[in-house]
Amino acid sequence: MFEQIFHNSIEKRFRTPFGAVPCGTEVRLSIRVPDPAVRARLRLWVKNAERIVEGRRAGQYYEFVIHAADTGLIWYYFLLETPAGQRYYGGRSGVGAVYDYPPPAYQITVYDPAFETPAWFRSGLAYQVFSDRFHRSGTDGGLRRAEYHRSLGRNVFLHEDWDEPVLYAPLPGKRDYDPCDFYGGDLRGIIEKIPYLQELGITCLYLNPIFESPSNHRYNTSDYLNIDPILGDEEDLKALVAAARDAGIRIILDGVFSHTGDDSRYFDRYGRYPGPGAYESKESPYFEWYDFRAWPDSYRCWWGFPTLPEVDELTPSYMEFIAKVLDHYAALGLTSWRLDVADELPDAFIAFLRAHLKALDPEALLLGEVWEDASNKEGFGARRNYVDGAELDSVMNYPLRDALCDFFLYRTDANGLAARLFTLRENYPKPFYEACLNLLGSHDTPRIATVLGGAPHHEALTREEQANFCLNPDAAARGKARLALAQMLLFSHPGVPCTYYGDEIGMFGMADPFCREPYPWGKEDLAQRAQYCSIAAARRTSKPLAEGACGFAALTQDVFAILRTQGEESALTLVNRSEQAVRVSVTAEAFHSGPDAAAMFLSPAYVDAVSGIHVLTSAGALNLVLPPLSGAMLLSEKNVEMR
Repeated sequence: MFEQIFHNSIEKRFRTPFGAVPCGTEVRLSIRVPDPAVRARLRLWVKNAERIVEGRRAGQYYEFVIHAADTGLIWYYFLLETPAGQRYYGGRSGVGAVYDYPPPAYQITVYDPAFETPAWFRSGLAYQVFSDRFHRSGTDGGLRRAEYHRSLGRNVFLHEDWDEPVLYAPLPGKRDYDPCDFYGGDLRGIIEKIPYLQELGITCLYLNPIFESPSNHRYNTSDYLNIDPILGDEEDLKALVAAARDAGIRIILDGVFSHTGDDSRYFDRYGRYPGPGAYESKESPYFEWYDFRAWPDSYRCWWGFPTLPEVDELTPSYMEFIAKVLDHYAALGLTSWRLDVADELPDAFIAFLRAHLKALDPEALLLGEVWEDASNKEGFGARRNYVDGAELDSVMNYPLRDALCDFFLYRTDANGLAARLFTLRENYPKPFYEACLNLLGSHDTPRIATVLGGAPHHEALTREEQANFCLNPDAAARGKARLALAQMLLFSHPGVPCTYYGDEIGMFGMADPFCREPYPWGKEDLAQRAQYCSIAAARRTSKPLAEGACGFAALTQDVFAILRTQGEESALTLVNRSEQAVRVSVTAEAFHSGPDAAAMFLSPAYVDAVSGIHVLTSAGALNLVLPPLSGAMLLSEKNVEMR
């Protein structure tokens, strides 16, 4: 009775249109119920209220029509009235199952039909720079400007040698670790490496915070309107903006607006700035920004760190001030921002930022740090509205990173990877999905080559153990091989591929601060970088890879494929995670699921963008052997620049 009951949310026969829909869309759902003794109804949960929808039987199917009237989420599953009693059919995504109790519910995201994201970003390649560790200008970069911080009485530890290990323990005579060590990477240093970024094909540069701060990470802001002296000054920033613009590169700034530093002109816990800060006086113009439980020493702070007092973002004077910050940098040609801890910012504040930025520049980008699926993320006692069209353009796509890591580390197989990728595609509005910042690593994660080499979880190690951790040669080689395969998938996946500086050469390192070591100029793994450049060049030169229709397929448990098509061209990426050779036969029918199933086809001839090997399709199938831990990025031959 139950075995043949079936619904698949990613197939057109059962749900159309696919995935997230604009307001006003009519959504058609169906479920196959061959047994005439079973009756199906649709149970919806919309705006915190239940609705039961009656359907009509059409042969073996029950069909339903719903109207997506408002932005937000519609949840659904099916009620089954059977001779054996009430049953349910539900699931999160794709194929569901029959349950004896209320099941997981499918999700339909409904968004503003006017929602758009910047085309320049969707079509680009991004690169993240931790400014102190990328490159220093001249011989000592910003080291000579560190005296500013010393003059204020701050701890400063300078690495004269660019190759010195990072500081990870308290300084002599200190009780706590202080991220006060600097290598002197600066804005002029980034300018000097613009040609390098051009070689990589970068079109978008995301900078970790550049505003005045006593720490090397600069997430404890001291002055939003002042560039940290170690990095340079406003003239240096103008020069970077101009040099990047001339190279076809746009810059994203990192906005830390949920908290300030305690050592700031706004809080001024140590009395380093003129005029009273909130810690010094209740008459301070900044006093109302902070939540004092017992002034001055008891206050709300980020994750309990007293060095990071939280602000009330919706305080009118704070909102007015942040608007001035956005105006200030817009005047310098910088209108795109990444929001630190976006999940800790109120929806109304994010919407305010978006409206202000888009008024300054309709092509401005607002990117959020959200680690989970942003469509159904909850916070402040409710579902967050990130993807609905009035807040974020995009998020850092950590769920994609997690799915790829789980695949390459054998925590899931190719079918599991496909299911997770389809779930994100199903839940995100198309403009949002295509603007996701797709990454394998960042300043907040262990180096991806270390992770893929099979390193233990960083929380299982002490800081000293992390500092001394080193993969054995076989594991290190495996990590770099898997990294190249992960990059092939990343650059073939819809969205914006983002490279954390040094991942293009397979840098190793555990968690913060070991993932923030200086880029080893002159000591790079050139073979790894050459492979990366071939992968990135394929993305740049292939219109299907950059903007084409897309299908995912699990060819075996170990072989995953992405097919992209546009016009008469296609691009096929395959990766074999196993350490044995695998023979595969690929047809367009393998990519039968998803919104672009009808657009999937194979080209008659391909060339591998990485190896240069030519491959022919025969009788609608492409047959090849993938060596152990290998992949291929096959592009229609006429689309490839022979390199």
